[in-house]
Order: sequence, then C-alpha cells, then structure tokens
Amino acid sequence: MYFENTQLEHVKVDQEVLTTVMGKFGLECHGAWDYDRMTFDRCYDVREGRFYLRVFCNAVSGDVGAHNATLNINKPAIGKYYYPHGVEYTDEVFPGHLVKECEKVLADVRRELSAYGI
Repeated sequence: MYFENTQLEHVKVDQEVLTTVMGKFGLECHGAWDYDRMTFDRCYDVREGRFYLRVFCNAVSGDVGAHNATLNINKPAIGKYYYPHGVEYTDEVFPGHLVKECEKVLADVRRELSAYGI
C-alpha cells in the first residue's frame, strides 16, 4: 500500500541530512542502496505479522556510495513480509493501527525536514 498526500514525495534533500532525519524515526538503510538509490526501512512485528514501512529514494545528483548524493524521495509504502519470498505491497490487508502509526512516522519525518528548511 502506497501512502498518498505525505508531502514527502518529490522532496529533494542531501543524503546525509536525510539519513540523520530518518534515523531519528527508526527508518534505516542497511544495505538497501546502490549508487543511485536508497531505501529506508522500519520493521514492525505485530500480531498480524511482520510489516515494513519503506521510503524509496533515488539520487538526482552525486553518488550514494560516496555519501554526497542529493536524493529525491519517492512515494512511501507499507508491505507485508513473507518468508522466503519477500515483501508484498498490494492485495494485502494492513492493520488500521499500523497504518496510523506509519502515517504518524511519515508526518514526523516531514516536520523534521521542515525544521531543516526543506
């Protein structure tokens, strides 16, 4: 499920600033990058299963590996994890309490970026 109206989509931000802000809200990038994109994840283990809040980004300039990229934030999503197949984003029922929590985290990220003037 993709989140709409987060005011994050198409925001451009320095990689190091974004990594710091995302980390404050439990969104981390552990190996989910290559030279022109990054994915920030937050894992939720709830009664209904394991879910991931994901924020996808692509580099508009610079190099992610060199830590000097300017990243464009794409539409955030929540997906359900299935072992060993991976994460499914569509055709799933997402718990309401979890969707609300993810919306709050995304709003907090947006508010924090605003504090940086972004």
